[in-house]
Amino acid sequence: MRLALCILYIPVIGLLSQLIGVRLPRSWFHPEKFPYAAWNWEKQGKIYNKTYVYKWKDALPDMSRISRRMVRKSITPSQFTPEHVERLVVETCVAELVHRILMLLSPVIYWINSTGLGAVVAIAYALSHVPFIIIQRYNRPTLVTLAKRLKEREERIKHAHPDPVR
Repeated sequence: MRLALCILYIPVIGLLSQLIGVRLPRSWFHPEKFPYAAWNWEKQGKIYNKTYVYKWKDALPDMSRISRRMVRKSITPSQFTPEHVERLVVETCVAELVHRILMLLSPVIYWINSTGLGAVVAIAYALSHVPFIIIQRYNRPTLVTLAKRLKEREERIKHAHPDPVR
C-alpha cells in the first residue's frame, strides 16, 4: 500500500508543479541574479560540456512539447527576436526552480514508505532532476548572450535606417 502511495505521489507532485510553474509570475525571475546567474566555476555553462549535455539534452522529456500552455523551448525563425529569446531565458529559470522544488520534495517518498526501498526511490527521484537542472544552467548563458546580440543588432538596424519623419 505504501509503495502504491509513493508511485501515486510522484506523478501528482509532477503535475502540480507543472501547473504551478506555468502560473508563476515571470516578473519573479531574474536570470542575472542569484540563484539563476551562472557561477564563476560554471564558466558560462561550459563546465557542463564535461557531462556531454549537448549530446543528451534533447533526448530527455520536455513538457513544452506536450503542453500548449508552456513556451516551446525551440526557436523557429519567426521567433528569433530578442523578446522571445529573453522569454526563453526566464523559462529556464522557472524550469530550474520547479526541478529544485521537486528535488526538495523527494524525501516525502521516504516518509510515506520508510523502508530501504522507500529510501532508494526517494534518492533516485531526487537525482532524476539533476539532468534537467544541468540543462537549464547549460542553456541559460548561451540564451542570455543571444538575446543581447539580437538586441544590439536591432539597435544597429534602427540607427542605420531611422524611420522617415512625416
